[in-house]
Amino acid sequence: MTHNEASEQTGAGGRPDYKQAPPKAVYIHIPFCTNKCHYCDFNSYVVQGQPVMDYLRALEREMELTVERMPAERIESIFIGGGTPTVLTPEQMRYFLGTVQTYFADRLADCEITMEANPGTTDPDKLAAMREGGINRISFGVQSFDDKLLAGIGRIHSTDDVYRSIENARRAGFGNLSIDLMLGLPNQTVEAMNATLDAALGLGLEHMSAYSLKIEENTLFHTLYHKNKLPLPDEDDELEMYLTVMRRMKEAGYIQYEISNFAKPGKESRHNKAYWRNLAYYGLGAGAHGYANGERHFNIKGVQAYIDACRNGLPVKETHRVSRREAMEDFMMVGLRLLSGVRKEAFRNQFGVSIEEPFGDKLDRLLGLNMLIADDVGYRLSEQGLLFGNDVFGTFLE
Repeated sequence: MTHNEASEQTGAGGRPDYKQAPPKAVYIHIPFCTNKCHYCDFNSYVVQGQPVMDYLRALEREMELTVERMPAERIESIFIGGGTPTVLTPEQMRYFLGTVQTYFADRLADCEITMEANPGTTDPDKLAAMREGGINRISFGVQSFDDKLLAGIGRIHSTDDVYRSIENARRAGFGNLSIDLMLGLPNQTVEAMNATLDAALGLGLEHMSAYSLKIEENTLFHTLYHKNKLPLPDEDDELEMYLTVMRRMKEAGYIQYEISNFAKPGKESRHNKAYWRNLAYYGLGAGAHGYANGERHFNIKGVQAYIDACRNGLPVKETHRVSRREAMEDFMMVGLRLLSGVRKEAFRNQFGVSIEEPFGDKLDRLLGLNMLIADDVGYRLSEQGLLFGNDVFGTFLE
């Protein structure tokens, strides 16, 4: 859909012709990291020699201008991602989290405030600064408990770093920890995945994510893949890894609440659920995306370009008005990632029509293919649909 078409499908005064509550979630991007991993296409830069304090000051300016334009009323979750936000020094961390508190975090006492971390980048001083600054959840990018596999994907941490980082976090008083794991890595076997799960489940964490490797453009893996030099597991093995993850997480008492996410009861990621419910969120920092008022925007990517832009106003590179039809499609595609599925009532509240009105034929087809399950509340993925999620989501774009 073109920008003009989208503009024509909005209500009077440029407001969307569907309901969208003000943002209750905030994403903040810290684009610095210790090194670039072989699979990573995120907007991130090796921290050495970067103008970190200038960036943090520019970020404060963006926060100020953003809440001036769109006041933060009731913030329920803040997610600080990257890069690796924990490459900030304790002093930089205190300054940065002080600005977050000023503009957002005092809006709700029990706000979930997550920071992504790399194992090995969280010493006790830094963890203390994080706790003081309001962080109450840490998500560690572990990926694997196999040192050989970690080296093969360009991670610079070891399994020992993971254990030490989690022990330090517990000692510092963090009671809500998550780790990311990856499947389908070069040279990874089902046995290796099982060994990683043994180690991961032994930690008794509150939350775990398990994502399949995607080969993204502008990464070393993309280059190697096209030269036939990337020894990826075959599709059957990757499927077996995913089935193994699902089975073992369930046996260990974790609830699978989204295609790739598993939590102890009550410990689901509040922030990620806001994305999957297609709710509005603030997006701050270089290259960050935001969604509010029926518009998606993304910011200027480069660190210095972002800093310069913040001196003259908001650092927005592009804005896209989301039409009613597009918002409906998004609602279905992200909502069906949740195992609880999409709710008829939520759809009607937002769009003023039943979910079957725009999508009846598609829903019937997916039900006929045994990809979805329907009940009085709404629609959700079947066991089969869970394995072919991308096919299900793509249906709503046809």
